[in-house]
Amino acid sequence: MKNAFLFLFLISSIICFSQKIESSKLNKQEILERELGNVTEFPIYKAFEYQDKGGVYELVLGENQKTVSKKDTLNTKIQAVFVINDHGGFLEKWRINDLLEDYVPKETNIWFWTKYCSTKDLDGDGYIDPVIVYGTRTEYGDIRRVKIITVYKNKKYVIRAVECDLDDCRSFKKDQNWNTLPQKIKTYLDQLVVKLRKEQNLLLKDG
Repeated sequence: MKNAFLFLFLISSIICFSQKIESSKLNKQEILERELGNVTEFPIYKAFEYQDKGGVYELVLGENQKTVSKKDTLNTKIQAVFVINDHGGFLEKWRINDLLEDYVPKETNIWFWTKYCSTKDLDGDGYIDPVIVYGTRTEYGDIRRVKIITVYKNKKYVIRAVECDLDDCRSFKKDQNWNTLPQKIKTYLDQLVVKLRKEQNLLLKDG
């Protein structure tokens, strides 16, 4: 009896330890099938589904598409909503809302920068640590603001940057709780900042 109990314990431990971390971007049909249109009040720009030790989740990115034309789609507001599949429905865990701010020059577009977003387990604890990146552009097409938001154990950690040619209007700030993040996550985000600087020709620094 004792040996049987030990065997079952070892098997369950192996199953838990080897549980896969899966993440995928949903196509339009999958978004419709999951009825994710009810999750956000804006048109869905992108949606992701993933599974970790905590369950199956949906991350929905919505942009309000205020001005839609053949040449461009401009947004004045965005919304990210994170839900867990719960008995056939969705239970919201957190959300992010943002909108254009009153800057000079005028901001005319805010959008999710999905090229730099990720849904990975960054610290290897079996739970995915979403990273959401978005930015704003001015009426002249220049990038004005950049935000990098990481969610670790349902708590948000934010990097806020304002791009400007003049020192006194440029800024780059990390939340005060930044150092409570695991080192692996901080390293990943620091590398992401370097990548953004290089690929997008951004300063991402204080004046």
